[in-house]
Amino acid sequence: MTDNNEIIFGIRAVIEAVQAGKDIDKILIKKDIQSELSRELFTVLKGKHIPVSRVPVERINRITRKNHQGVVAFISSITYQRIEDIVPFLFEQGKNPLFVMLDGVTDVRNFGAIARTCECAGVDAIVIPAKNSVTVNADAIKTSAGALHTLPVCREPNLKDALQYLKNSGFHVVAATEKGDYDYVKADYTGPMCIIMGAEDKGVSYDNLALCDEWVKIPMFGTIESLNVSVAAGILIYEAVRQRTRE
Repeated sequence: MTDNNEIIFGIRAVIEAVQAGKDIDKILIKKDIQSELSRELFTVLKGKHIPVSRVPVERINRITRKNHQGVVAFISSITYQRIEDIVPFLFEQGKNPLFVMLDGVTDVRNFGAIARTCECAGVDAIVIPAKNSVTVNADAIKTSAGALHTLPVCREPNLKDALQYLKNSGFHVVAATEKGDYDYVKADYTGPMCIIMGAEDKGVSYDNLALCDEWVKIPMFGTIESLNVSVAAGILIYEAVRQRTRE
């Protein structure tokens, strides 16, 4: 399995890719790696917001049988953006920004479907965490119908810091949660805003909920407790579209 992404293997090759500033989705490193070159790799990775997993060598062997030296890097299919770059640019363009943040969503097909809805609705950016999240691979791009080639994706080292930055920049933050105080249509989506969606099993983390301005819920009338996250995101995104176009 290669996640359908381009891979780079070998310690020196991965070091050079990191130093060249390539967008890397994740790096797998065998658990017991010990060498001068591997120490150089860890030094290069310091301060970089690249997810690194220590794994059994058998997992890396399933990806490639070539001389990987215990290290494989997955090159991203897109160039990730940073919130601190996009927000000022949008305000300078006179935009009324609309962001969607995904907290812990790991299913690439759900992610691709959300990205497709975002592109159709004119959302300005999707925000994901660097760890415990989907990455933009070929399956996500295919499910998004190509939207991920044009829609900015911000991969942030810390969602809590990203939320605080958005709030300091004048964004209104609405969280979709079963703990919601009221129906989603009663929230205000008209100004600069960010909708935050959580994983179907865990929802939005409490630390992030604590920073949100409004907690909203989608009414449920059946026996199943929650909607698919991509469907739920679509409902909130198009409520934002309805309110913003009405304005």
